[in-house]
Amino acid sequence: MSDTQPAAGILYRLNKACSAEEFFALLGVDYDPQIVNVARLHILKRMGQYLAKEQFTGAAEAEVRARCKAVLQQAYADFVASSPIEQRVFKVLQDAVAEPKKHRGFVPLNTLK
Repeated sequence: MSDTQPAAGILYRLNKACSAEEFFALLGVDYDPQIVNVARLHILKRMGQYLAKEQFTGAAEAEVRARCKAVLQQAYADFVASSPIEQRVFKVLQDAVAEPKKHRGFVPLNTLK
């Protein structure tokens, strides 16, 4: 297969990857297994957020690979510098610090007749 066929492209290969470790291996990015064990889903989610901002149309395969590698390095660095809790990539973590909703007053069951 040549680099011009989609099946040979790095985006295709990343899409078929089954683990965070495969992403790091495919892109040749060094990592600390302890960090990846704690933040693997967070790193991949952040990578996806960064990739969503990229425009690969018309880019050569070597450029796509280099940009994907840079994005993974950036996503990984985010979690080397701070924790998943601090980064709040997932909605559940974002909601945990969002403006609290006004709750109705608590009424104990023993006061109901």
